[in-house]
Amino acid sequence: MIRSLRQLLVALLLACPLWAQAETMRYVYPPPESGSDTRLNYYWELLQAALDETMPQWGPYVLQASPKVMNAGRAELLLSTATDISVMARTTSIAREHTLRPIRIPLDKGLTGYRLFLIKSDTQAWADPVRTLPQLQALSIGQGATWVDSDILRANGFQVVTAPTYELLLPMLDSGRFDLFSRGVNEISQELAVGRRTYPALAIERKLLLYSPLPRYFFFPRTPEGERLAQRAEAGLRVLIKNGKFERRYQAFKKSILSDISLGGRRIFSIPNPLLPKDTPLADRSLWDTLEPELRAKP
Repeated sequence: MIRSLRQLLVALLLACPLWAQAETMRYVYPPPESGSDTRLNYYWELLQAALDETMPQWGPYVLQASPKVMNAGRAELLLSTATDISVMARTTSIAREHTLRPIRIPLDKGLTGYRLFLIKSDTQAWADPVRTLPQLQALSIGQGATWVDSDILRANGFQVVTAPTYELLLPMLDSGRFDLFSRGVNEISQELAVGRRTYPALAIERKLLLYSPLPRYFFFPRTPEGERLAQRAEAGLRVLIKNGKFERRYQAFKKSILSDISLGGRRIFSIPNPLLPKDTPLADRSLWDTLEPELRAKP
């Protein structure tokens, strides 16, 4: 009788999916840096869609923000030690990919690499005459101290003024601590709308665009559990790409963020990214958006 019960239990376990024998997978990401910060919502919604696609194979999951407040640098440190958070969405670099486990799928098809500038309205007169890279380099640019962008700009001869947190950069711009606040086209409109509530003189610079290849990935700890979380997320993203849902989500996202931004007629300055890892999938053009129609459009 006992032997029969054991055989029955073994049979049930063998017939049961592997996920039913394991704990619910937990994806915990850094919270917004402020209550009005919605810059990363698209990425977490994309991750949720990817995880939903993998439910039959991997089972249930939890996706939530950490209750602990942290800036970008702190989040990266915590993720590297698998403490408090288990995933983040950040731009890549050689050092970051050495420390953390990336999924090399550009989540916004490289939009973050297309940079516009937040300015004070009266700074537009300084930007209007800019025609060459040295002229642009003469203007100081504000960035976060731990952002990859800061190192890219410095490597290309720009004057960079940094702050430890995002929230400090807008008041620094408003007080004239630097001339330009470099932001991705995927970030700038929402940031302007929020920032103007406190700093009404803020505006989007109208003539310039700075480009450097800068993909944003999901990153995970380099631990066995981090690898498992990454494998599931990547499998789900690949499904979304194959069934067209990734592209539909991206196009809706792009339409929403570019609806009130004029890109046509801007003077484009392209600079190299010396921090770009050699494994970046630059050859797979399906993963990238050149914004060619938007940049060719009449202003």
